[in-house]
Amino acid sequence: MTGDLTRLSINQETLKQWSLPELAEGCAKAGIGKVGLWRAPVQAYGVERAARLMSDAGLTVTSLCRGGFLAASDPAERARALDDNRAAIDEAAALSTDTLVLVSGGLPPGSRDLHGARERVAEALAELAPYAATRGVRLAVEPLHPMYASDRCVVSTLGQALDLAERFPAEQVGVVVDTYHLWWDDRAPAQIARAGAGGRIHSFQLADWITPLPAGVLLGRGQLGDGSVDFRAFRRQVESAGFDGPIEVEIFNEALWARDGAEALAEVVDRYVRHAC
Repeated sequence: MTGDLTRLSINQETLKQWSLPELAEGCAKAGIGKVGLWRAPVQAYGVERAARLMSDAGLTVTSLCRGGFLAASDPAERARALDDNRAAIDEAAALSTDTLVLVSGGLPPGSRDLHGARERVAEALAELAPYAATRGVRLAVEPLHPMYASDRCVVSTLGQALDLAERFPAEQVGVVVDTYHLWWDDRAPAQIARAGAGGRIHSFQLADWITPLPAGVLLGRGQLGDGSVDFRAFRRQVESAGFDGPIEVEIFNEALWARDGAEALAEVVDRYVRHAC
């Protein structure tokens, strides 16, 4: 491993203080050729306009986040979720990315049935995966740390994500390996190998785990090297499993967002080289 930046992708949320044009210009100036995008700011800017902006800057969009929230039991809510995910697939195709990241959604109000919620996610995937295939888009199921299981993501381990993905062809449904969510799980290396053997690692994302967690926990992702995650170990595992795709840094952190964008990006690149290469 070297300090080569050709595989590095900067997720838009890592530099949330930047507008889409600032992100495109800043990454291009820094020699970064890949970005991961989020739906809300892309929609606000205009999907086709955003696609042109990235293309004109020479940037490849490595993923679009996020689809999902498919665990609802109410029929009308499920129908709305499916429609929204079809729109997300169309947006990913317009941005010329082959990967739509899915966060499954949490338990419906009053429910304690995790298994049932996961089965509803599988049912939704059965409707969405064939449509995504026609648009040249892969669905990437992202397991989130168990602290999010009740309200955000009933898929908490890589094994659970693979149990869902393996019901479908690998070119249609795979998984996200996100260090922030998986670093604690001693089963993760075996599940990464399983995912790689099936050609199902569709996205590899980096963020550190730092404590104490902030209120609300969503904005607690740390800068690489500031916490508990062994990034080189994760990189060795995914590469041993056959993954050679983009390595996306995705950090939600208010202190990082409060800084000058170019300064924050320079630090991200430095930390990536020091801790993940």
